[in-house]
Amino acid sequence: MGRLIDGVWSNEPVAKPSADGRFKRPDSSFRSWITPDGSASPDGRSFKAATARYHLYISHACPWAHRTAIFRKLKGLEQTISISAVDPLMLENGWEFGERKDPINGFRHLYEVYLQADPRYSGKVTVPVLYDTVGKTIVSNESSEIIRMLNAGFGSFARNDTDYRPAALRAEIDAVNERVYHDVNNGVYKAGFATSQAAYEEAFDRLFDTLDWLDERLADNRYLVGGQLTEADWRLFTTLIRFDAVYFGHFKCNRRRIADYPNLSGYLRELYQVPGVAETVHIDEIKRHYYGSHESINPTRIVPKGPELDLDAPHDRDRIAPATLRRAG
Repeated sequence: MGRLIDGVWSNEPVAKPSADGRFKRPDSSFRSWITPDGSASPDGRSFKAATARYHLYISHACPWAHRTAIFRKLKGLEQTISISAVDPLMLENGWEFGERKDPINGFRHLYEVYLQADPRYSGKVTVPVLYDTVGKTIVSNESSEIIRMLNAGFGSFARNDTDYRPAALRAEIDAVNERVYHDVNNGVYKAGFATSQAAYEEAFDRLFDTLDWLDERLADNRYLVGGQLTEADWRLFTTLIRFDAVYFGHFKCNRRRIADYPNLSGYLRELYQVPGVAETVHIDEIKRHYYGSHESINPTRIVPKGPELDLDAPHDRDRIAPATLRRAG
């Protein structure tokens, strides 16, 4: 993947396996917040919600970036926040714009956006990036915080006032997120990038223990928390949608497919069928990225033709409780 070191691009990997073979994900570097009134972030920087000021750089392949594209769509912020995607392959220069080009600055590489924000930046160059076109700087590259900004930080600019992290459910949402992040969202990477048998098996077992737990939880609950769609569902969704096409084979997470789970499979189809969500899903780019970018795992870079995914099939989840979905107005 490579990274920037004191403002210079290097092919040195961002995350090196530990001595015991476990994959370690580096922390995000830009952690400011956009708020309706422009109140200062913990880092002292101030960003006020506005139309046509902010841009979202994503990859259609990346599950972390996919979260933010979904929240932009769900909240009806398409006219407020512009968006563009890098090319699916991530090779010696990291994420590149390629023929799509950077519509904001005309850059060729995503790392140039980072250097514009900090010419001596050292660290990973990842998507998503929430970018301030006025200040020519990065607000945040932490997906979990970007989705909360999109949920609550744009006030009246959002055409859908649904709160996906209501105060009454926050403790339970955070508890579910914690387990899902470590064992599922990041768990598939821990299995796929493990460099020892013990580390792989540890991640594999935790992943499927948690998928089993989620399937049981969804047997009597329409959604993960509180009987309504919340942030927790969408954080899980972006891993589930990639699982059978990529993680099952490419990352050796092959005990069973999501299609084999009676409740998770229908739940996945229901979330996919929420208005606006399907258009954020690009299975072809997902497969091209994973199978084409990870030479250490797939040195031939051959992309498999399958599997067939029937995401538009009936989901039967309304047998549990009435839906609480709200379309953007």
